Amino acid sequence: MTIIYDPLHPKYLDEADTREELTRVYDLCHGCRLCFKFCPSFPTLFSYIDAHDDQDAGKMTPAQQDHVADECFQCKLCYVNCPYTPGIHEWALDFPRLMLRVDSMRRANGQVSMRSKITTAMLGRTDALGMAATSSGPIANKVMGAKPGSLIRKAVEATAGVSSVRLLPAFARQRFSTWFNRRTKSQIVKVQGKVTVYPTCLVEYQEPAIGHALVNVYERNGIDCSLSDAGCCGAPFLHSGDMDQFTKVAAKNVATLAAEIRKGTDIVVPQPTCGYVLKKDYLDYVGGPDAQLVAANTYDAAEYLMKVHKTEGSSLDTNFVGEIPESITYHTPCHLRAQNIGLKSRDLMKLTGSKIKLVQQCSGIDGMWGLRAENAELSLPIAQKLGEMIRDADSEVVAGDCHLANTAITEQTGETPLHPLQVIAKAYGIKPETRKQEKSTPSGGNTK
Repeated sequence: MTIIYDPLHPKYLDEADTREELTRVYDLCHGCRLCFKFCPSFPTLFSYIDAHDDQDAGKMTPAQQDHVADECFQCKLCYVNCPYTPGIHEWALDFPRLMLRVDSMRRANGQVSMRSKITTAMLGRTDALGMAATSSGPIANKVMGAKPGSLIRKAVEATAGVSSVRLLPAFARQRFSTWFNRRTKSQIVKVQGKVTVYPTCLVEYQEPAIGHALVNVYERNGIDCSLSDAGCCGAPFLHSGDMDQFTKVAAKNVATLAAEIRKGTDIVVPQPTCGYVLKKDYLDYVGGPDAQLVAANTYDAAEYLMKVHKTEGSSLDTNFVGEIPESITYHTPCHLRAQNIGLKSRDLMKLTGSKIKLVQQCSGIDGMWGLRAENAELSLPIAQKLGEMIRDADSEVVAGDCHLANTAITEQTGETPLHPLQVIAKAYGIKPETRKQEKSTPSGGNTK
């Protein structure tokens, strides 16, 4: 870690030092321009510098520097493709980490609006919001699933800062943890692994069917499952610059997850952003032996299954007797690509014999960024491009690991993507839970 990216460094929140670093990095990015296509930040950056005859990044105003940072939604694709990253090049450039620093610096120095803080405070407490929503019956979904642009959605936008035109994920009637604790556990004859499932807020409160498929597929393959006591990973706070709240959440989760690992299990995560946070961000913001233990023993859900399949003496059941689509369009989430583990979900689904078509286009969501009212104008074109690519692929089934990205796909195409673990469960002939779940009506696409 360097002064640029280390959140524990005494100058991390210093504005003058941060802006000096912005000038250095912006100048390097302007000279390279490799990342012009990944997000709005780079075209905006280039236009500001190109406006000067000498193309001096040092002539950008603080407001212009901040404008670039506001348009970064932490997809990490610039880092994945950057030739100048720390450890590889002496310039040690990590654009997403620098944008996190800018957000934290601005918040610490009173440069964030009260409205933005209110939105972060409300949406960042995903466990409290999820518990309230799943306990309220259909009320929450009637509000969040109201017609885009309706008075109800506009009222939510005015009070919470959530876009009135974006499709929002619906809340489930039954939480994943409730199902997990009430289920009849499968009898495992040959144990091939022991894991603690970290369900994430999206699976716990909004799409528990992903968790059902994970547990059923894992147990079918001799992997014993327990449930983590850790709460939300804290990504909404981190990506909004609230370093204090994120660090509190991270430290608590690190202690909980490390204790679960010491009982002899690995941690599996079915959502890419949360997996990235556990593997990468906890190391930076908490650090220490426990954070290192968590990072070393955390796996994406498909990553762990492929590890079992490739390990000598163990293998996955490839007797697929259920529904096997001829072709699957697989959306590769940015935060899964940033984990640098390869395309494990693609490899897993290929075991069924299906033809896999890759779509590597960001959804422009990143949790709260794409759902904030002030970002709708920027985020929607990104989602629309993803929708076009999904339609052009024209496969029998659409699959993706990220539920938020999948919601954007539904918004734009009317398709309801499956998580790769749901694809595998159906291929095994495992029937989904029959308990009905409330769903909101897609906007911006055709329902099926």
